[in-house]
Amino acid sequence: MGNAVNTHIQHAEKTGVCQLSSLNIEEFPSALLKLSKSLRTLDLSRNKVKALPDAIGNFSVLKSLNVSHNRLPMLCDGICKLMKLESLTASYNMLKALPADIGRCKSLKSVVLCGNKLKTVPEQLANLKHLDMLDLSDNQICRIPDTLGNLQAVELNLNQNQVNKIPDALASCQRLKVLRFNNNCVALSEMSTKLLIESKISLLTYEGNLFTEKDFQQMTGYNKYMERFTATKKKFD
Repeated sequence: MGNAVNTHIQHAEKTGVCQLSSLNIEEFPSALLKLSKSLRTLDLSRNKVKALPDAIGNFSVLKSLNVSHNRLPMLCDGICKLMKLESLTASYNMLKALPADIGRCKSLKSVVLCGNKLKTVPEQLANLKHLDMLDLSDNQICRIPDTLGNLQAVELNLNQNQVNKIPDALASCQRLKVLRFNNNCVALSEMSTKLLIESKISLLTYEGNLFTEKDFQQMTGYNKYMERFTATKKKFD
């Protein structure tokens, strides 16, 4: 295993891309730290890593970090220093929260955190002005904070959680076009009509909640939502 890791790291010295997926790694390879000024992509997915070092914050040009399918109970504060990071994938770990200053990663466009133990949508993600995709599916999320009206994501995936209310706050998300909340616990009475009438959302997926398709079609604002849905669909037809 050690030889394979070293070979990949040596290759990364030339390419700026380090692929260390599925190598049975248990600790963050210290040899990586010498690439902190040149590494642009790091894939540590499908290993047994239990912690990331704070020194990861020294990877000044890192654009893509994939640590999915490891054994991480938390993300270190060092990640918050990655000013060039555009893609963070930390799915299928044991995360219960995010670092308080994750919003400092101003370049983030994609954050994938599915398959963790998050109980709420981390409010600090609302500080990310260039966020396109936020995937929080398959967690333990019960509530969407009212402060999330500033979220800049274009797509928010909340499939397979325990959400029981879609709040009006999401109607204020100026860039939000796609909201997925299949397989949650939302009753029709807890579904925001403001979201249907005033938001910019043009695709809602909601199968597996506590209302039927027919119920949804009878909601106030359904026709306004369908106007946006149809207009968007025509663009791609």
